[in-house]
Amino acid sequence: MSRADVTARRPGRTRTRLAAELGLFRSELGLTFRRLRTLVLLGVLAAVPVLIGVAVEIETGDGSSGGSPGDGGGPAFMAQISNNGLFLVFTALAATLPFFLPLTVGVVAGDAVAGEASAGTLRYLLVAPAGRTRLLLVKYASTLVFCLVATLTVAVSGLVTGALLFPAGELTTISGTRIGYGEGLWRALLIALVVAASLAGFAALGLFVSTLTNSGIAAMAGTVGLLVTVQILTTIPQLDAVHPYLFSHHWLSFADLMREPVLWDNLYANLRLQGFYALVFGSAAWARFAGKDISA
Repeated sequence: MSRADVTARRPGRTRTRLAAELGLFRSELGLTFRRLRTLVLLGVLAAVPVLIGVAVEIETGDGSSGGSPGDGGGPAFMAQISNNGLFLVFTALAATLPFFLPLTVGVVAGDAVAGEASAGTLRYLLVAPAGRTRLLLVKYASTLVFCLVATLTVAVSGLVTGALLFPAGELTTISGTRIGYGEGLWRALLIALVVAASLAGFAALGLFVSTLTNSGIAAMAGTVGLLVTVQILTTIPQLDAVHPYLFSHHWLSFADLMREPVLWDNLYANLRLQGFYALVFGSAAWARFAGKDISA
């Protein structure tokens, strides 16, 4: 075969390989979002903004009034819900991010590889053209998609509930300035994207744990256990020196997007930290999975 013939065939091979990888990715997404467990987790996340909104509505109906903007975080957003329903989006994200959102991500990431092994399907997924590296990348990519879907579930539920129960209009930022409702919607979308990106490092950690065992339940329990451990460590003042290196340290930095002007330092620090965790534990997952003896 001449060099010209080889060159002519390369685009076809590339397209075939790309089609196979996209097919594997679509199959993985379908498997993830068809599971009853995943749908239940998303349903619970969607219920959180509804519960918060109803509680605030009941409290407001009893004669309570909204507070003034504070210095960021859940309480400051909570005080403003009765004044503008869009703040329910920010409050719901602040309420779910420390535990509920990463819990759902830990379940999905922990089950990514170990669940296939325990079900006896992992060996069949590793046949060409998938391979171990491509399969691991597809698993991580589908977990990142879940991070985004889970975050948007909370945000959309908060947006709809807030619109139904509370007024809409101009917003007062944490800095005390006023912005239009359209600008507020744009910042809400940006906040949701930042929150989803904040889970990327933990997703890589969960994927690494998933490569350490053939039991899906053990991998999910181990990932969630690490989450609980880290969240406990963040409450211990004596470990202040360690806190900046924990994956959850900058999670609530998204509140800085509701300042005027926006403070970007903590947001950039959060993205750098998540990138570091994704690189370190993604590489560790690859190293473990590449040399793992697959018997199931």
